[in-house]
Amino acid sequence: MHLTSKQLYFMANLLTAKELKEQASIVGLLSRLGYQPVFKRGRERMYISMLRDNDSQPSLSVNDDLGVWFDHGTGKGGNIIDFGLAYWKNLNFNEVIKKIQEACAMETGEARIIRPRKATKLPHYIVHQVKPLGTHPAITEYLKNRGVYEAAEKCLKEVYYYVEDDKGVRKQFFAAGWQNENSGWEVRNKYFKGCMGHKGITVLEANAKKAAVFEGYINYLSWRTDNPLADHSIIVLNTLSLLQAGINKAKMYSSLDVYFDRDKQGFLATKDFIKALPYATDRSSVYDGYNDYNDKIKVLHHALLSAERKTDTFFSGVRVPFSR
Repeated sequence: MHLTSKQLYFMANLLTAKELKEQASIVGLLSRLGYQPVFKRGRERMYISMLRDNDSQPSLSVNDDLGVWFDHGTGKGGNIIDFGLAYWKNLNFNEVIKKIQEACAMETGEARIIRPRKATKLPHYIVHQVKPLGTHPAITEYLKNRGVYEAAEKCLKEVYYYVEDDKGVRKQFFAAGWQNENSGWEVRNKYFKGCMGHKGITVLEANAKKAAVFEGYINYLSWRTDNPLADHSIIVLNTLSLLQAGINKAKMYSSLDVYFDRDKQGFLATKDFIKALPYATDRSSVYDGYNDYNDKIKVLHHALLSAERKTDTFFSGVRVPFSR
């Protein structure tokens, strides 16, 4: 394939994913794509979600200081690359990197983004306490609603952290959390999905020959709910932008089962994973008809709860015609 001099120049100057996450602004990207926030709440800007067709209320929040976004309608979020993967669903990882760089370079007309975004991730989110799961009822309820509480009891912690603004005023938060390989805390609750500290994949080592690979930890817990006795080692990407890191780690295993989302980005990631490691097997058919493993587990969990409630209601209305 013949490349023009302009294409060759752009490829030579293409930012790495790490550089892009550190330097590019999500708010700036959205502005150049034609989206403006409906209102600002503290450090967060709220948008009508451009990731869904039926959104009519501001439900996508962006914290540009931290370089993260979260769509309250889908429960998904992440960094600027995760946004690009969700926004340009038909593009692969490298194409999304190029798209983001092209859009972010429009402001200056240069091929590279030259003004780094100030790193504020560590000074603002401070983890001050980690407790065993089961301490806070809201965290317990969140995991039970996802249908994974029993599986989570041995894996997750309750993470208590605070955000400190420029005036030193603290706001306290809590979430279910687990650590990644860079000692950062990946945290989840009903309203927030993010990372305290450095982003990284999570590896749970067990069997030295076989591993199961997941996009997110909640999907891993869903698999564990279905497979409580499985002895696979576990690789959780925590974000699709760490796909290559996951591939690099997975090379040490001779048997690989892949459980990525059954959406366009998940299929593309699965394709790239299997292209890199051809002996890996796509196992996502076990939740065919659902977007991801947890969607299936949630439906089954709530169906079971509904059946139990109906049974309890039935027997509570039964009158025994005799007594002992």
